[in-house]
Amino acid sequence: MTSLSSAPGHTGAIQTEARTALEAAIATTRANIQKFGERYPDDTTVDGVYPPRAAWRDIPEGGNHGWTTSFVPGMQWIAWEATGDDVFKEAALRHARDFERRMQEGDDLDTHDLGFLYSLACVAAWRLMGDEDARQAALAAADHLMTRFLEPAGIVQAWGDLADPRQAGRTIIDSLMNMPLLTWAYEQTGDERYADAVQRHTLQLRDHILRPDDSTFHTFYWDVETGEPLRGATEQGAHDDSCWARGQAWGIYGFALNYRATGDERFLDASRRCAAYFLTHLPADAVAYWDLVYTDGSDAPRDSSAAAIAVSGLRELAIAEDDAESAARATEAADRILGSLIANYTPTGDHSDALILHGVYNLPGDHGVDEGNLWGDYFYMEALQRTVDPDWRLYW
Repeated sequence: MTSLSSAPGHTGAIQTEARTALEAAIATTRANIQKFGERYPDDTTVDGVYPPRAAWRDIPEGGNHGWTTSFVPGMQWIAWEATGDDVFKEAALRHARDFERRMQEGDDLDTHDLGFLYSLACVAAWRLMGDEDARQAALAAADHLMTRFLEPAGIVQAWGDLADPRQAGRTIIDSLMNMPLLTWAYEQTGDERYADAVQRHTLQLRDHILRPDDSTFHTFYWDVETGEPLRGATEQGAHDDSCWARGQAWGIYGFALNYRATGDERFLDASRRCAAYFLTHLPADAVAYWDLVYTDGSDAPRDSSAAAIAVSGLRELAIAEDDAESAARATEAADRILGSLIANYTPTGDHSDALILHGVYNLPGDHGVDEGNLWGDYFYMEALQRTVDPDWRLYW
């Protein structure tokens, strides 16, 4: 366990600020265990407060569906590692059991987001506790994810039934963060098909979803019969040719993680390029607008979740850099963004049960705008933990 009072990490004010902020985040995580028990909050807050997850099909209110439920046990695992308090471990293990059930019963599995879901809920339980049931569920999830790998395009399809022509051949930049489940499965089994999928998929995104000017498309389509790249588009950005902030942050982190997995220098270069574009399009307070076409003076909403993801991505990039000056620049940028999140985007008082506010889920869909959200909370807490303890082992 990492002691909050003695953990190694950055010198100076940011580590002190991060330690205090992590204590506050842990307190909110504890309160949310009491509030929700084994149920799950919804994706985003409503007026700063998480309602229970809405019922869906035959899954009752508070049930396990969608792509964000694993951020709940992810935060609980961080809290347990930081404190040693078994209330967090026991809550996270209850969720791991529920994710095993979700896999066994086939609840809402038609998505590439199995990587998000099972890395945090079950791979973490295996790594921290040696939980064999969680390991088996995560391996089953990796196998299910592989059913979405499309030949000859060499990509993992994002959403929906594979027979749905509207989704055929589509991947999205978020998919980079789902590849670590396959990397872990390769480490566990030695089965080369997992590693091959990570390599080929990440290279396709590097070649096509990352634009020549270092911005990114949200989504890209391939012909499923020929593998030919077709076109870029967006679902959640301002327009097809804009740069959705959260997607750019996924690019920083996802390319860096997949560089760590593969050693392919092209992925490290892609992470650098995503980071450079992201950082040069930030407003004065270093927390991105929801799309990077907006600049200082705009009344567009910010996306604190994009900022939180970028902090962890920049930390990962700093670790990957051989050059000390490049690593220092990435670290300094991460510190600046995290400092602004702590100072300006955390709730005041006890009104909100989110860890950070002013995030955006889907502005074109008018969903979760200027609210807290589960992924923003998780990546903020991860960023705090990485700052307090630079030797902390990721769940990805």
